[in-house]
This record gives sequence, C-alpha cells and structure tokens, in this order.
Amino acid sequence: MAETGRTIAGDEPSPPALAALMALFQRGAFAEAIAEADTLLGDWPRSFMLWSILGASCGQSGEPERAIAAFEQAGAIRPQSAEAAYNLAMVLAGAGRLEQAVASYTRALALRPDYAEAHNNLGNVQNRLGQLDAAAASYRRSLALNPANAEAHSNLGALLNRQGKLDEADEAYRRALALKPDLSAAWCNLGIVLDAQGNLVEALDAYQRALALRPDFGEAEAHVLHQLQQVCDWRAFDMVPATCATLLTQASAPAPFNLLSLVDDAALHLAFSRKWARQHFTEAPLPGLPAKPAARPERLRIGYFSADFHDHATLHLMSGLLREHDKTRFEIYAYSYGRRPAGVMGDRARGDVDRFFDVADLSSRAIADLARSHALAIAIDLKGYTAEGRSELFQFRPAPIQISYLGYPGTLGADCMDYIIADPVVIPPDQRQFYSERVIYLPHCYQPNDNTRAIGTQQTSRADHGLPAQGFVFCCFNNSYKLSPREFAIWMRLLGRIEGSVLWLLKANPWCRDNLRREAAARGIDPARLVFADRVPQPDHLARHRHADLFLDTFNYNAHTTASDALWAGLPVVTRAGGQFAARVSASLLTAVGLPELITETDADYEALAFALANDPARLGEIRMRLAANRLARPLFDTLRYTRTYEARLDQAHDIYLSNQAPRDFGVEL
Repeated sequence: MAETGRTIAGDEPSPPALAALMALFQRGAFAEAIAEADTLLGDWPRSFMLWSILGASCGQSGEPERAIAAFEQAGAIRPQSAEAAYNLAMVLAGAGRLEQAVASYTRALALRPDYAEAHNNLGNVQNRLGQLDAAAASYRRSLALNPANAEAHSNLGALLNRQGKLDEADEAYRRALALKPDLSAAWCNLGIVLDAQGNLVEALDAYQRALALRPDFGEAEAHVLHQLQQVCDWRAFDMVPATCATLLTQASAPAPFNLLSLVDDAALHLAFSRKWARQHFTEAPLPGLPAKPAARPERLRIGYFSADFHDHATLHLMSGLLREHDKTRFEIYAYSYGRRPAGVMGDRARGDVDRFFDVADLSSRAIADLARSHALAIAIDLKGYTAEGRSELFQFRPAPIQISYLGYPGTLGADCMDYIIADPVVIPPDQRQFYSERVIYLPHCYQPNDNTRAIGTQQTSRADHGLPAQGFVFCCFNNSYKLSPREFAIWMRLLGRIEGSVLWLLKANPWCRDNLRREAAARGIDPARLVFADRVPQPDHLARHRHADLFLDTFNYNAHTTASDALWAGLPVVTRAGGQFAARVSASLLTAVGLPELITETDADYEALAFALANDPARLGEIRMRLAANRLARPLFDTLRYTRTYEARLDQAHDIYLSNQAPRDFGVEL
C-alpha cells in the first residue's frame, strides 16, 4: 500500500508530534529538528513526513549528503510523489551533483508535468551544465504554466544575457520587475545588461534601485561606484573610505574589478578577491587528473582561456606571443567563451594556435572537462575578474598547473590558482604578501607586445582631430573609469600654467565628456580645452598619437595597453608609480623600454615633471629620440626574446610539478 503514495496508519507520528517538529524547522532550529526527527524515526522508520523534514533540516544545516539520503528514503516510501523527487533534486543540485539533479527533476516532471517550479529549477541546473537551449525551454515551460513567476523571468533574463541576447534579456528582467518590483537581484542584473548596451545612466539607476532594496548588496554597491566612475561622476571617490570598509563585512561579495580603480591598496584588493573566490569558487575539482608524465613531453600542451579572442586590447598584446610560440616545443590550445565576432585579430589568433575551441555555450564545468580530455599541462586564465571572465572554471582544475596572466592586474585570491605572471616592478618585494598565488617573475616586463603592430599611414593634421595647430597637447587615452579627481586636478593646473595647451582624452561615453567639461570649468579652465577622441581602428589610433606631445598617466589604475600603444607610437608617458599591481604597470613598461626617468613617486613630482617637459622642447625631444632608438632595441617590444623567456618560465613551472614540489616563486633574484 505504501507504493500508492497514501499514508498508512501507523506509518506517521501523531499530528501534534509532526507539528512540533515542523515548528522547530520553521523557526530555524535545524539541529534540534534533526535530533527530534532521528528520535521519531526510531519508531516510525517508514514515515514520509519525517524523512522529508529530516532532509530539509539537513539541507539547511549544511549536511547535503544526509539530506540526499533522507530524501531518497522519502522517495522510496512514496515513489509516486513528485514533491519527493523535487526535494531530492534540489539538494543534489546544491551539492553539485548536477546530472543526478536533472534526472530527479525529470522524474518529478514525469509525475507532475504542470510542476512550474520544477521546470524553473531544472532550467537552473541545465544552465549550470551549459545546456543553454534546454534551459531556455525549461524556463519558458515554467512561465507558460505560471506567467506570474518573477524569478523564472529573471532566470530567463540571466540566460539570455549569457547568450549575448541583450534586448531579450532586458525584456525578461523588466517582466520580472513588473511582477516583483522588490527583486533586488533582477535590478542588479538589469543594470549589467543596460551597461553592456551602453545605457550607462539607466544602468546606474538600476544598480541604485537594487542597493536601495538591499543595503547590504555588496555586488550592487560596487557596480554603483564603477558606474559613477565610468561617467566621471566623482561622488564615487567621496564614498570610498566608508564603502570599502562595509563591502568587506557585507554578505554579498563585490566584483573585485570594479574596485581596482577606486583605491590603490593591494592588501584591500586581496581581501576583496578572497571574498569573491570564497563565494564563487564553491565546487570541488573534477576527479582524475591525467597521470603525471615521467618527463617533459616533446611538446608541452598549453591552454589559454579567454573571452577576448577578437579585436581586444589583450589580443593586441598577445598576438605576437601566439605567433612566436615555439611550436616544436609547445602545443597551443585556445578556449574561447566570448561571443563577439572574431574579426581580423581573432582570425589571426586562430591561425596561430594548434587547436581552437569555441566554448561559449558550455558551462564552466563542461569547459574544464573538455580541457581535461585534452591532457593540458598548463591552463592559463587570460581574464581573471574582468568583464565576461569565467575564472570559476579553474576551480574544477582543468590542468595540473594553473596560471593567472595578463588580463587581471591583481591577485585572484583563489586557492585553485597556482601562479601569477608578474615582474619585479609590478610586484616589488614589499607588496609580495598581498598576492595569494606563487609569482613567476619575468625579468623585464610581464606584459607581452607585438612588434609587428601596424601604425596607420594616412596623413592627418591636428585639425582633423579637433586639436589646435599650435600649443602643447597633453593626452590620456585611458578608459574613463580610470580617471579620478586627483590626477584631473593636476591636469587642470598644467593647462592653467601652460598657455595654449589642451588635454586630449578618449570619449568613452557622452556623460563622461559632459562631466569632465563641467569639472574643468569648476577649476577655471575653458571646457573647450578638453578635446575628445572617438574610438577608431587600432592602426588609426596608433597613428594619431603623433599629434600629441606627452601622455599623462592615471594613478590607481595605470595605462596598460594604452601605455604600450603610446610608447609603440613614439609618445613618451609620464607616470606615478603606486603600490598595487594595477598602479605600477606603466612604471614596468617604462623601465623595460629604457626610460625610467619618466617614472615619478609622488603627485608633486608627477606634476613637476610634466610641467618641466612641456616647457623644455629640447629635453622632451631628446626623450622622444631615445624612445625611437630604444623601441626595437630594448626588451619591451622584443617579441621573440619575450616569448622565449616566457616559455622558459612555463618549462620551469612544469619542472617543479614533475619533481613533486609545491608551486613556489621563481624567475629573478630579488
């Protein structure tokens, strides 16, 4: 009779006993509920309700395996119970046993096809598995059964965003919020979509709504700060001291990248990264790494993981490295989870690697599993915590050696990342303690460069770029979020002291242009002396540097690729070396190109040097001539030399692994 799904007399405790047990569960006394359920099961071992409450209590108290066992018992007692299969599926999913969770949700839906919540949750698991089309179908079935389910609309929005269908994602989130305006996560995710669509002010409003609904929503708060920076609304910097303190105590981890340009403090960024990793790297490595070889294989297999195998700053830097890799000693695999068209740069990268895999539709676990099947020796994360990054795939351990490289200028704070590639300038000895990875030091500069990058040959005048024919041109082509009132005040003082000078900036968005002009006017500078450059193809961008006289760097987050662009184009860069990795990159570049005198240590020295060079054409001209001579003679743009040194470091990391040693710092004597 039990198989009919009906409770048999004597199989369940008395209603008062069940009510008392349920009361323990409902008030969160899970340990007491577990103990009481265990006691009652001694007398009623075939109680469906007792096993169900035990399973729920174990699930809530962080005992997933006991919860799974309890719900399996409940399902055995009532095999026709869709709820039992549903409950089991939920704890299986929470324990990371995703394929089993799919099977259990499928069983629940076979018993009850109109189970809207099971369709929704099945979609969540399919999404995690990278089965995106199946997940979308599950969400849509759930919504057909229950159009008022705001969470299902929100889940569908997240999936559509992941597929790059921004307009459809926008619509799904708005439907969710029309049904449930207090859904803070949907407001935050809508902000992410609006940001990607270029609707920065609307995105800011969405993030602020999320934060108003949930004041401890650290991720939304970090987005608010970053959004203010993108439009150069510098209220963000007024909020920094108090905000950074609260972000570390809030339940929700903020995205570490959004904070890099706000404060130069490597210790603080290590804390943010560790918090992010603890919340997002929660699953165990996949079982069964390939057996360790007895010796280095003839070709060491290296895997690069990124969303940026297209016309992107990272690929501008890396294209020479990919081209120059010694293919007799290294076998290069690329795993692309980005959705943007490859373009010329992406096509070139595909031709420079041995095997290229488009894995945009795969889950992080599935990407790692695919990489495992290729027996990589080393897996390299080119994104870190930057936009579209999927560093969480490294928790599954796609390779025995895992390295953070180039994309994220700081620590990931994740136990699964063995190494970070750096140099003695970006991670000096007094900052070493703030990086959780072991450090592979390159001797000159950690940043690769391509010494075949084309500089446009079209002849243009200053007037073609909105610049005056005469007068000193300071420039900074950094993204708007890197600018702060601190360096901007210096720039405005320079304009005030040097008659006829202008500041040439990147027009990242119309709001930053308007806000910067307003800031200039507030400091007594004619806003017309700020000239804004549109985004143009890379060769044309490099070519227009010839119309500038001096590149002025930002502080917390230096020019990185933009500094290499300037130096490659022959334009000197003045920087102020800070403390954290992101604040020391330009110093590393200038050291490697043989111009250390352009590195300053204080705000006052930075301003004094920029002023002195603007007023001494002979001195600036001599620096330009040395840069022209050094460009192809010094290490910074020697692509082949860099590649061979970098390859030697990969070999050394592999040697350490083969000799059963733990990862350690190596590369240069400090």
